[in-house]
Amino acid sequence: QLCTDCSAELQDLPREVFAVDPTSICQNPNTEVLYRCRKCRRALFRGSSILSHTEGSGPTAFAHKRIMDSAQLCGDGREKCTSYFTEPVQWMEPALLGVMEGQLLCPKCTSKLGSFSWRGEQCSCGRWVTPAFQIHKSRVDEVRTLPVGNFQAAKT
Repeated sequence: QLCTDCSAELQDLPREVFAVDPTSICQNPNTEVLYRCRKCRRALFRGSSILSHTEGSGPTAFAHKRIMDSAQLCGDGREKCTSYFTEPVQWMEPALLGVMEGQLLCPKCTSKLGSFSWRGEQCSCGRWVTPAFQIHKSRVDEVRTLPVGNFQAAKT
């Protein structure tokens, strides 16, 4: 909330705001999920950085933007979330400083991963998330490390 008050204050964000970049910490064998860029495989964030939100009302939340009758949208076909909303990670810092919203690009290959807005964004499920650091699920791979015997094997 402190960061959303004024864009001038976004020039110097405290270090505590950012989650640790997964490439800067040693790779201890653990079972935490890691998310990588689908294009270049650079580690982007860990499962512990994902912020949960309650599911919104789905397509009916967007009914005000559509021409068709909103009664047609009230079926049982709820949309699932198509993005991860994360806490800001250290590699995002250069993109976040001094601006209220923008794109999140992979720090290695610069492919578009998602977007951010200190004011918030609406998830595909209809829920409003503030502040929003949104990474599209289609742009990242989920990597789980599973123990196999005395060594670790990665499963993607």
